[in-house]
Amino acid sequence: MSERITTPFGAQSTADEVIAGVDLTGRRAVVTGGAAGLGYETARALASAGADVTIAARRLEAAETAAREISESTGNPSVHPAVLDLADLESVRRFVEAWTGPLHILVDNAGVMATPEQRTPEGRELQFATNHLGHFALTVGLHAALAAAGDARVVVVSSVGHVNGPVRFDDPDFTAEPYDPWLAYAQSKTANILFAVEAAKRWAKDGIAVNALNPGRIWGTNLGRHIDTPPQSFDPAGATGVSEKTIAQGAATSVLLAASPLVEGVTGTYFEDAQQAEPFTPGVRRGVTEYALDAENARRLWDLSVELTGVDA
Repeated sequence: MSERITTPFGAQSTADEVIAGVDLTGRRAVVTGGAAGLGYETARALASAGADVTIAARRLEAAETAAREISESTGNPSVHPAVLDLADLESVRRFVEAWTGPLHILVDNAGVMATPEQRTPEGRELQFATNHLGHFALTVGLHAALAAAGDARVVVVSSVGHVNGPVRFDDPDFTAEPYDPWLAYAQSKTANILFAVEAAKRWAKDGIAVNALNPGRIWGTNLGRHIDTPPQSFDPAGATGVSEKTIAQGAATSVLLAASPLVEGVTGTYFEDAQQAEPFTPGVRRGVTEYALDAENARRLWDLSVELTGVDA
């Protein structure tokens, strides 16, 4: 096993601390879900370092407000709003077709958690569709732009929730068994990691680094709007390794993977608390599972995602 990747930063580090001294002038970034929460803080940090940032959000008004606020707070005029609904593959297609020129940083940040059972226009289960399939179609659709950058980085926001279950390859949409919102969430977050593993392998020749991460537990964002407190299945009694974070701390690992020279050349890995994650140990609420890094699972998910989205990958 190769040596674990570590940095001087940790669980309490903020996005501003990670981005300090980094110059992103001339680099273009897209942050999905950039109008609020972790996405907003990630976009703000990248803009503060001089990046040209596109805020992609479901509602144009929210994206416009975020872009204006970030421009004013950072003094960077190159912050732009864009509409992107990851649960609607037609919306993803329009975003991809509208993009021109190279793309240096793509942060697949947007997500939903523990939603009531819902279906997308294509009939897919909402969490798998939004958290994984939409980002898959977006990232694959932008592959040429990422390759044109020469040294692009893709950052996929996953969760420690992935430890609650693998991808249900035979029933990803919960059509054969009753819907469980937490198993659906776990599946989608495992898929985020597997996507990073396979994309890193396929796109290494293009100079594209792809990594996934756990931002930590950050209450107060829109992600938790469907719940009051996590159920036992999500946060089992006696589990250790859980710590509350501010939004600024939660965005730090995303910003690290998107911009820091400390992880230049790192690809196909899963980070948490600004370090490469240790293997998951049952009862400890951190780390990464074997099934989320499994090469065969990653290849199988890629093939399934192509089938379900119809993208040319």
